[in-house]
Amino acid sequence: MKILAVSDEESPALWEYYVPGRLKEYDLILSCGDLKADYLSFLVTMARCPVLYVHGNHDESYDRKPPEGCDCIEDKLVVYNGLRILGLGGCRQYHPGKFQHTEAHMRRRIRKLHRQIQKAGGVDIVVTHAPARGLGDAVDLPHRGFEALRELLDQYRPQYLVHGHVHLRYSQGAPRVIRYENTTVINACERYAFDIPDREYPPEHKNVLLWKGKKLC
Repeated sequence: MKILAVSDEESPALWEYYVPGRLKEYDLILSCGDLKADYLSFLVTMARCPVLYVHGNHDESYDRKPPEGCDCIEDKLVVYNGLRILGLGGCRQYHPGKFQHTEAHMRRRIRKLHRQIQKAGGVDIVVTHAPARGLGDAVDLPHRGFEALRELLDQYRPQYLVHGHVHLRYSQGAPRVIRYENTTVINACERYAFDIPDREYPPEHKNVLLWKGKKLC
């Protein structure tokens, strides 16, 4: 399965200068937040594959105009073609905002997902907006990562954590990819593509969620 992760900055190559067929190779698109709703709607139309998203701290406009044709996975675990995907959007609280969270609140959100993760037999990809603490975050409060997300990696050991929020062109030396224990941490700022071999799919959970004609669980 080839996955395209996007976040924070609309890619000119995938929007203003889009060439027909440029997205045909992707089997799934994951949005880590802070992107225009129209952009995500465009991607899902052109790619003809699912676009699953979480909220960034600047995505309150989604309440009025959500991305059409895309599926929000905020605070839930979904399975697509056997791939177990967990969504936890938002960032550290630095002023009042719907998608800003304290460390304690993020821990509560993760605890509430424990039963879903157990039922699915684990999690393969965690999709977030903010990074985990010490894994590609910054020192300032708005861009500081969550300790709770690092604890989640320690407990469930997913194959990937995909996040945004830390703009690579504004953060000198910020890494695109980090290896932490058994987890590959990816900063999806603008866009990043990666592959997951089919053999890694847990067959006992395959097709728990179907995209076409089915409602996300």
